Amino acid sequence: MNIKLLQIGQTKQNELDSLIQDYEKRLSHFIKFESLSLPDFKKTKNLSKKQQKGKEAELFLKHIKPSDWVVLLDEKGKSLTSRGFAEYYQKKMNSGVKTHSFLIGGPYGFSQDIYKRANQKIALSSMTFTHEMIRLIYMEQTYRAFSIIHNLPYHHD
Repeated sequence: MNIKLLQIGQTKQNELDSLIQDYEKRLSHFIKFESLSLPDFKKTKNLSKKQQKGKEAELFLKHIKPSDWVVLLDEKGKSLTSRGFAEYYQKKMNSGVKTHSFLIGGPYGFSQDIYKRANQKIALSSMTFTHEMIRLIYMEQTYRAFSIIHNLPYHHD
């Protein structure tokens, strides 16, 4: 199984970026992982919220194949425990889905086109975080899930 993380904007804080890179490196021992930062329109164009979400949707859709299983990281999505997230990945690996695309939206969330394309929504928290923090939380929880699957002594109940 391949995992692709698509996000709007770059991680600007070096400390967070360093941690994210560390988890990417760790994950590479278990799966093929790709992270792609898409342009942030907020600072480049004078767009309404709806227009900005539409432009972001165009970018997301260019990087998603019809066969991809698309998961939105959305605060209104399904909440999982760390073990539940590991079970989720295990089931998806067994299902034969080749590529999992996880999306982190821009500052205004996702457009309706992206909600329609999504197969699933997962909430990493019901709280609101910066997009940079969500990247780090997602990476840590994904690494934790694979450490659970592979019985590594990282997660403690």
